[in-house]
This record gives sequence, C-alpha cells and structure tokens, in this order.
Amino acid sequence: MKVNLYIPTLNGGARMEEVVAGILKQTQAINRLVVVDSGSTDGTLGYFSGIAHDLITLDKKDFDHGGTRDLAIKAYPDAEVFVFLTQDAILENADALEKMVLALDSNPKLGMCYGRQLPHRHAKVLESHSRLFNYPEKSQIRTFQDRERLGIRTISCSNSFAAYRAEAYFDAGGFPSGTILGEDVLIAGQMMLKGWELAYLAEARVYHSHDYSLAEEFRRYFDIGVFHRDNPWIFEKFGKAGKEGFSYLRSEIAYVWEHSPRLLPKTFASLFAKWTGYRLGILHQSLPLGIKPSLSMHSAHWRKQ
Repeated sequence: MKVNLYIPTLNGGARMEEVVAGILKQTQAINRLVVVDSGSTDGTLGYFSGIAHDLITLDKKDFDHGGTRDLAIKAYPDAEVFVFLTQDAILENADALEKMVLALDSNPKLGMCYGRQLPHRHAKVLESHSRLFNYPEKSQIRTFQDRERLGIRTISCSNSFAAYRAEAYFDAGGFPSGTILGEDVLIAGQMMLKGWELAYLAEARVYHSHDYSLAEEFRRYFDIGVFHRDNPWIFEKFGKAGKEGFSYLRSEIAYVWEHSPRLLPKTFASLFAKWTGYRLGILHQSLPLGIKPSLSMHSAHWRKQ
C-alpha cells in the first residue's frame, strides 16, 4: 500500500532531530513526506533539509486542527494510506509504520488505526501515568457495536500517530474544519457510522507525552468541554464515558501513591483543574466571547469566531 506521511509543524525545537531520525529508520517505504508548517522561526524546517519532502506553508493564524490536515491531504492525495505524526511524537520502533500498514492491508473493514504512546524518556510521574492508562499493552479493534460497552471511548484515538485508509477517509467526509480540537475523534465517529472499524495498535509505538502545568491542564480540559458541547452528536450516537473518569481518578491516585506519594497534593490539584476546566467548557456558550481565549489552550480558535 502506498503511504503518505504528514507532519504539521510550528517551532518544534531540538526534538525535531529525534522525530526525523525516527522517520528515517522506518522499514515501511514512504511515498511522500509532507511538512505543513505554520510559520516556524526556530529552524524547524532545517531538520528536513536532508530528506526529500513536500512543503506547505501557511500563516499561524490560519492554522485549523482539522482544516489544515484536510488541506494537506487534498494537496497530496496520491496514496492509499494517510499517516499523521505530530512534531513531538518520536517513532520508537523501526516497523511502527509497517505495523499500521499491515493492519490496514489485512483487514479491509479497518478505516483507521492509531498507535501506542509511551511517555518521553525522563517523563514525570503524572505524564507517565496518563500514557500508561490511555495506551495499554494490548491491541484492540472496535466497531460501532462496541458503543454499548465502551460508550464514547469507542472512538478514542489520537492524531499524534494515526493512519487512515484513503477510501475510508473520503467516505467519512475528511477532517472537519472549525473544531477546537478532536478532529481525529470526529472522523473516527463518522467512519464508524459508515460501517468502518477502528484499531488501537499497541505494537506501533511512539514516545509522546506532555508535562502540563495546572493552568495548562485547566485550559486543555476547557477545550475538551467546548469540543463535547459543540459536538453533541458524539454522545447521542456513542453514549457517554460512564465510569471511565472515576477509573482514571482511582488509577492515577494509586500510581502516584506507589511511585511518588509526595505528589498526591499536586495530583488532587490537577484533577480539580481538569474537572473545573471541563465544566466551564461545557458551559462556554454562556460565557462572554472576550474571556474565552484566556481560558483556552487554543486561543486562536476564538479569534475566528
């Protein structure tokens, strides 16, 4: 299967060297590497100078999580598989891309798959737990019927490292424009409504994690609340998360207690920041537009409103 790899960039920093090294060691042939840069000023594009690639540039203010990715695919649609990798995700195993392509090639019902995210080396306790909880060791295939058991987690995925079958991508209408985040979840939901399946591939691995401050956790979850409020069809079609939030809470407290008990106060503060941010995001339509950028991790989204 012919594969195009797309990477959105904006001031990726020194980590880009490891990102590019991870790409170069892949056993899967890449038909086209497409870099979509939103105005980097730190030399990010220089890391790609030694390898063949296509470049799309746009102004930072014009970046759109779904729209920009869709623009890249429509500019370079000459592949059977579209793979997206974020600028902070480092491919861990040399056959990570190959694993994804083999999964799509062997299962014609599979519309998309996403890989396992491991904490970055030297990651802190809380960011490590987040990856270990959300990206377990066992792979999984999900279908629309799993919504009765999994609720909204049926369409959990991540664009940090994901592969899309071209036929399924266009069948689902492509990435939507104008969403604050979650374009991967939206297209996963649309694919399932069209009858496609989704796979989580634990054997396709990247290093990818974030050490968020409390303020950043608040803003991130505010945006998640906005996303859920603005896309009610997700809950209507797939149900809610059920007890998943409480499972995460118990798991994180137990993990911190085992690995670094002194972080328990920060853990509770982090959980409170997430909950408060999410609840405000759900209620965002009642808030003045002028204050939303300061509550949001993606403030540029509100300047387009």
